[in-house]
Amino acid sequence: MGGACSRKRDHLVDEGDPLRSSGRYTKSGSSKWLLFTLPRCGSDSHRQGQGNCPSLLELCVAKVREDINKYSSFSMLPRDISQQIFNELARSLSLNDVTLEAFRDCALQDIHLGEYPGVKDSWMAVVSSQGQSLLSLDVSGSDVTDCGLILLKNCSNVQNLTFDYCDQISDHGLENLSGLSNLMSLGFKKSNAITAEGMKTFANLLNLVNLDLERCLKIHGGLVHLKGLTKLESLNVRYCNCITDEDMKPLSGLTNLKELEMSCCRVTDTGVSHLKGLSKLAHLNLEGCPVTAACLEDISGFSSLVFLNLNRCGLYDDGCENFAGLVKLKVLNLGFNNITDACLVHLKELINLESLNLDSCKIGDDGLLNLKDLLHLKSLELSDTEVGSNGLRHLSGLCNLQNINLSFTLVTDNGLRKLSGLTSLRSLNLDARQITDAGLSALTGLSGLTHLDLFGARITDFGTNFFRHFKNLKSLEVCGGSITDAGVKNIKDLTSLTLLNLSQNGNLTDRTLELISGLTALVSLNVSNSRVTNAGLQHLKPLKNLRSLSLESCKVTATEIKKLQLAALPNLVSVRPE
Repeated sequence: MGGACSRKRDHLVDEGDPLRSSGRYTKSGSSKWLLFTLPRCGSDSHRQGQGNCPSLLELCVAKVREDINKYSSFSMLPRDISQQIFNELARSLSLNDVTLEAFRDCALQDIHLGEYPGVKDSWMAVVSSQGQSLLSLDVSGSDVTDCGLILLKNCSNVQNLTFDYCDQISDHGLENLSGLSNLMSLGFKKSNAITAEGMKTFANLLNLVNLDLERCLKIHGGLVHLKGLTKLESLNVRYCNCITDEDMKPLSGLTNLKELEMSCCRVTDTGVSHLKGLSKLAHLNLEGCPVTAACLEDISGFSSLVFLNLNRCGLYDDGCENFAGLVKLKVLNLGFNNITDACLVHLKELINLESLNLDSCKIGDDGLLNLKDLLHLKSLELSDTEVGSNGLRHLSGLCNLQNINLSFTLVTDNGLRKLSGLTSLRSLNLDARQITDAGLSALTGLSGLTHLDLFGARITDFGTNFFRHFKNLKSLEVCGGSITDAGVKNIKDLTSLTLLNLSQNGNLTDRTLELISGLTALVSLNVSNSRVTNAGLQHLKPLKNLRSLSLESCKVTATEIKKLQLAALPNLVSVRPE
């Protein structure tokens, strides 16, 4: 097949080329080469129950990947086959300058190479050869420059382009996008060479629905070029600390806008007031913006709002009465604000809330009374508040609660009994030094737990008997307790665990590593600040899925961990000590 020539296309391939249609197609003899060397599916093995026979297409793709260096062009193949071959080679990191060339003129529709090593301008020539067939391209994190963008002029039907973290693309490159009138989604996350001047190009992209400019630090004044993009539904300018109240004015006419991300911008209450005509806005993220509760008067007019993030905005109680009108809210983040129980009074009517974050707010037991009727609540964050055991009685009827964080609160063993009826709980965080073995015994009925964090709890070997009730646990953190190797025996049979953190249990030895060697699903393991030594590392060899290993302040050396990594743990990418 090496000398096969490619066919020319001067029209939209979907309209007339029978070999490129996505449904049934007329098969020519051009790909018979695929059939001669394919392994045949034996009927005997199928009857013996050794698995279903792979499809012909799967066999083709497997064979091509195996012999990829033998082929110089796939252009005569039907598009669905060449597309699947391309996807498999990309997934397996088998594409390079040579193998990519085989896909020239293949009429591929989707080329997703985000974070793929080696992508540069020369690859864009092959991308461009797909012509009007190309619908989606992602080359995030690549070395593509303005010169590469010029080549996209041939791809007039492209709908989705993603150039996140491509820091060599500038205003000059953006000019080449102005003719791509079918663009619906465009991403230039953290592209610091893009300025407000270059954003003039966006004014021509009248079909744009999604625009991502996160961490673009030179776009102040550029949002004015978006005012005619009436189809825009999603705009992300998170961490663009150049964005101010003036930038909000052009957005007032984008009446189809549904999602606006503005975390850590310099937008104040005045800027929010420019948005009050956005009646379809459903998602608003103002985390870290210097707004006050006064902006809630304008936000209360967003009748479609279901997501509101005001984390780290420095809000006080004054003005919080405007929360009461946001009856469609499902997600509300008020973490790290100066609000008190007085604010929570205005949340009790938000009966559709599914997630509420009150992390580090100045609330206590009395405030939780206002949450007792939020029966749809699934996630509640109360970390680092003044909530204690008495307040938990107000939560006992939240039968849909799946996640609750009570770390650094005043909850004691007595309070845990008030959680015993919340059988829907999947994640429980009790980072509290007031919790002992006795308190855990009240929670044995929560058999559906998949995540349990007991940082700082005074758990002993006796208390680890508690873990036997939770066969579905995927994440377990028992830091700073008094567990020894004897207690780890109650953990060794939790075979669903993917994360295990036993750090700061100073009496654990190499015996612990031996006990957990059967937890082969583990992806992350932390046994820092223990008595583990180099000799114990051999017990980790069966943990082939391990990606993160932390053994800080142990009697192990980086050299021995590296030997273990090279010999037995090929997936290990994060190691401490390094």
